[in-house]
Amino acid sequence: MEIKKVVVIGSGTMGSGIAAHLCNANIPVTLLDLKTEISEQARDRIHKSKPPLLLNKSKINNIKVGNILDNFDEVKEADWVVEAVVERIDIKHDIYQKIFKERKKGAIVSSNTSSIPIKVLSQHLSEEEKKDFCITHFFNPVRYMGLLEIVKNENNNLEKINALKNFCETELGKGVIVCNDTPGFLGNRVGVYAMQIAMTEAFKMKLSIEEADAIFGRPMGIPKTGIFGLYDLIGIDLMADVLKSFIKELPETDKFHQVAREIPLVKKLIETGYTGRKGKGGFYRVNKTDGKKVMEALNLETAKYSPSKKINIKSEKVDLKSLINRDDKYGKYAWSVISKIIKYASSLVPDITKEFNDIDEAMRLGFNWAKGPFEMLEEIGVANFFNKIDEYQDNNFLENLAKTKDENFYGERQKYTDIETLGKVKKTATSIDGNNSAQIYRFKDYNVVEFTTKANALDYDSMDALKKATDKPLIIINESMQFSAGVNLSYTMDFANKNDFKSIEKFIRYFQETCKHLKYSDHPVISAPSGLTLGGGFEVMVHSNFVASHTNIVVGLVETIVGLIPAGGGCKEMLARWLDTDEARKDPNYASLKVFDIIGYGKTATSPVEAEPLKYLKPEDKRIMNRNSLLEVSKKIIEDNRDFKAPSETKFNLPGNTAKEEMIKILEKLYNDKIILDHGMIVGIELANVLSGGDTSIDKTLSEEDLFKLELGAFMKLIKTKETQDRIKHTLLTGKPLIN
Repeated sequence: MEIKKVVVIGSGTMGSGIAAHLCNANIPVTLLDLKTEISEQARDRIHKSKPPLLLNKSKINNIKVGNILDNFDEVKEADWVVEAVVERIDIKHDIYQKIFKERKKGAIVSSNTSSIPIKVLSQHLSEEEKKDFCITHFFNPVRYMGLLEIVKNENNNLEKINALKNFCETELGKGVIVCNDTPGFLGNRVGVYAMQIAMTEAFKMKLSIEEADAIFGRPMGIPKTGIFGLYDLIGIDLMADVLKSFIKELPETDKFHQVAREIPLVKKLIETGYTGRKGKGGFYRVNKTDGKKVMEALNLETAKYSPSKKINIKSEKVDLKSLINRDDKYGKYAWSVISKIIKYASSLVPDITKEFNDIDEAMRLGFNWAKGPFEMLEEIGVANFFNKIDEYQDNNFLENLAKTKDENFYGERQKYTDIETLGKVKKTATSIDGNNSAQIYRFKDYNVVEFTTKANALDYDSMDALKKATDKPLIIINESMQFSAGVNLSYTMDFANKNDFKSIEKFIRYFQETCKHLKYSDHPVISAPSGLTLGGGFEVMVHSNFVASHTNIVVGLVETIVGLIPAGGGCKEMLARWLDTDEARKDPNYASLKVFDIIGYGKTATSPVEAEPLKYLKPEDKRIMNRNSLLEVSKKIIEDNRDFKAPSETKFNLPGNTAKEEMIKILEKLYNDKIILDHGMIVGIELANVLSGGDTSIDKTLSEEDLFKLELGAFMKLIKTKETQDRIKHTLLTGKPLIN
C-alpha cells in the first residue's frame, strides 16, 4: 500500500500540525474544516509558527485548503484520511459516515483522538470498514515530538496497520508504537499518572512548587519544566478535563483513581482564571513590581504568590541511585515518585502492551524523558529497588522479578522498530571508555562518542574523549535531546571568577587543537546532530568530515549574544565555505562581509533546509527524517569511505583593512540606530578583525593556525571584560540575552 495523498479533517492545533508534517515529507495534503477561511487561517498559522512547524516555509505549497461541504470530494483521492476534529463523539461519528461513503476502496481512515477508545469511535462502522480504521495519536508539536501511537483492535487488517506504521516511520520520521485499545493508550496512561504522582506527593510532603520542579526535572532525566511548570504549559483546565476522561474510562480498582481526585486549590485556580500560561498565570505567574517583571510562585498551603526562588539541589547529572538515597526531603520525594511510577507502569504489563520497554519508549518519544520507568528500575538496580520498596502485591511483573532478582532483566531496547538504533547498539559495544563528560563505545570497525553533560555542553573532558576515539572511524552522536548547546559557559566562568584566564586560554587552545585533529584525522569523522547544535557544538560538527543531520536541528554560531566570538574554528570554517563561492572569487570582501552578517547577528537555522543557504551544512550532507536512522546512515558513510584520505589544509587570502572598514561602517550605523550598544560595538570590532584576516592583505596567504590565533586573541580580549562576563552571567541566570 502506497500513501501518495492525505486528507486531514480539522484544522486546529493537531490537524494543522499533522498537515504541516506531511508537507515536510513532501506528501500532498488537503486540510479541510467547516469553512475554507478557517483552513486558510490554519495555513497562515503554520507558515508563521514559532518554533516552525515546517522545515522550510516553501513547504507550505504542499497544503491545499478547503471546507467539508464544497471540497469533500478530495477524500475520494486520498490514500489516508485523518480525522482531527473536536473531541465530541457525535461529531466524529457524523464525519466517519461521510468519509466511508466517499473514500476510495482500501483507503485508511484514522482518528487523532488522545482519549476516546477505538471501540467507541468505530461502533457504527461495518465489519469491513473497521478493518481499515484505527487511531493515529500524534503528540504536540507534531514536527518535534517523536512518538506516534497507532491504536488497533481485533477488527483491524494487520497488514494495513503495519503498512501505515512503516510509512509513518520511514516518511514522517516517527517512532511508531502499535498498542492496544486501552484508556490513554501508552504514553498518556503512564505520563499523566506520573504527573499526578509528582503533584500529589508534593502536596503531601509539603514541598514548595519550586522544590518539586527542581526534583521532577533534570535530576530525574525529565524536561526542566518540572511538574507544576508543565501543568501551566499544558493548561490546568485542560489537565482537569484529561483526568475526568481517565476517571470515566478506567475501572475503580485502577490506582489512577487515587491520584486523579480533584484538588481544591486546583479547582480554585481554574474558577478564577488561573489556568496556566494561556490565562492569568497558574502555579507560576509573572507580576510587575516597581515596574519590573517578577516571576512569582504559588504557595501550596496559603494559596498566595511570592517571588519564585531558585532551588539548587546540587545535582547536575541524572544519577537516580544517588538521588533516591539522599537523606533529605528531596531524596524522599524522588523515591516516592519514582517507585510509584515504576509500580504503576509495571502493573500495566501485559494488558496495555506485552513489551514493557514500549512504555519506556513512549515516555522518551512522547514526553522527552531520558529514561522510562523500566530503565529507571534498571539503573536503580533490582536488589536495591526491592530492598527499599514497601508493597507490590497483585503486580505480576514485579512479583516475578522479585523471585528471579535478575539484574539483567531489561534485554533489548527499542523493540518497536527494526532500525539499528544507537540505543540498541550501545549494549553490544566491545568495550566502553570515556569520562565524566562523554562516553566512548568501541566496536570492531568504528567508535561512537556520546556527550553526557547537561545540554551536552562541552569542556576539557569532552575534547579528551573526541581525541581519544579517533583511532578508528568515529561517529559523534547522542540519544539525548541535544547534540551540543556549545561550550560550558559555567565551566568558563568558574575560571573567570578566579581571574584564571590562563586556564581559559589553555582550554580554548585545546578545543581548537581537537577540532583540527577531527578534521585531519587518518579515519573519517561523522557528526550526527539532532536538536541544539550551537556554538562549540557547531564547531565540532563543522570540523567533521561528514554530517548526517536530523531534520530537527537548531544550528548556528551564537557566541556574539554572550559577548564572545566563535573561537573553536567556527569563524575559520565559515570563511572557508564562503570563500569557495563564485561571488567571493569576484569580490575579495564578499566572504568576510557575508560571514560577518551571519555570525554578528547570531543567525540560526531550524532545519537542514534553512541551514544550507547559510552554509552551516553542505549540499552533500545527509538529511534524515527519522532520528533513529542517524546511526545506520553514519555507518553507511563509513562503509562507503573505506579509502578515506584526510583533506588538504585550507589556505586563506583575506582582504584585511578594506573589509574591516566596511564592517565598522555597518557597526556604526547599528550603534547610531541604537540596535547595538557600547559593548556590542566592541564585540563587533573584534569579530571584524578576525573575519577580515587582521593585519593582512589579499595577496598574503594565511594558514588555519593564523585564523585560530586571531580567534583566540579576540576571545581572550572579550572574556576579560566585565561587560562580556555580565552577559554570560545574565544568560546563565535567566536564559535570556543582555544587551549592554
